[in-house]
Amino acid sequence: MGNLWPSYRNLLATGELRRRARRAREMLAACHVCPRNCGVNRLAGELGFCVTTHRAIVASYNDHHGEEPCLTGTGGAGNIFFGSCNLRCAYCQNFPLSHYRIGKEVTNDRIAGMMLELERRGCHNINFVTPSHVVPQVIEAVTVAAEAGLQIPIVYNSSGYDSLESLKLLDGIVDIYLPDMKYARNEEGQRFSKVVDYVNHNRAAVREMWRQTGELELDEKGIARRGLMIRHLVLPNDLAGTREVLRFIAAEISPNVTLSLMNQYFPAHKALKMPELNRKITVQEYDVAVEQLSGLGLERGYVQETDYLAPCPQDV
Repeated sequence: MGNLWPSYRNLLATGELRRRARRAREMLAACHVCPRNCGVNRLAGELGFCVTTHRAIVASYNDHHGEEPCLTGTGGAGNIFFGSCNLRCAYCQNFPLSHYRIGKEVTNDRIAGMMLELERRGCHNINFVTPSHVVPQVIEAVTVAAEAGLQIPIVYNSSGYDSLESLKLLDGIVDIYLPDMKYARNEEGQRFSKVVDYVNHNRAAVREMWRQTGELELDEKGIARRGLMIRHLVLPNDLAGTREVLRFIAAEISPNVTLSLMNQYFPAHKALKMPELNRKITVQEYDVAVEQLSGLGLERGYVQETDYLAPCPQDV
């Protein structure tokens, strides 16, 4: 029974998956699911920073073809988009979901039903988007779906502001970790995402994700089966501290990490009124980031086309 795949099926076979679900639910009584440690009793309906009770908010679920190619393949990633977030990024492109909690409260059984439906549609994985504040609900839903026969990998697609306690409960449940590394300095995290200690928790979380899953593994068709892939969004005016983020990954995680270097930033929501964020990045800014990537020996992953980016200042 030890070679069952995906990995959560091993935990199902031993009863550990159900035990993890119970332990995770207990975290909601004085909530410490994420690093904010609000301490509210979400089981009794009390609300902390994420404004979410013991029932998760789901905005939508679908077979999604906009993720990295190794996740979408031909059948798409089975995305489940949660409402709310434990960050408040000024430039969030999904701000109706993350800031205003667009969606509907659903039971964990209903989330499990979504997972099984996405598997039937032919999705390659279940991709939980913005799950850091609903880890207990995720574990319970995976348990129910696994008991009903789910057999595709679980992707944990987060902002990277995750607690080690929650991540350790996810060990052996999540097959693919897909965290952001947003900033090199806490000052930018506080200014732009309303969190004072993003970098500390982010780096600890990514280390733990790497410990659990290691290098990204692909099947014979190029579809991800297991491992870590880090996303980094290049911001205007080097506000993300891209070189330092990449240096940390290369030196303190591994040069073999798969990295998705994203250039799709555009000013959204509150960033429209922030001069330092109120523009797209330029071709030059992204080219510099790609050069830094290569210079540090980070050769696995994805870069993006630059045709639609703003021209370099000298070309304007």
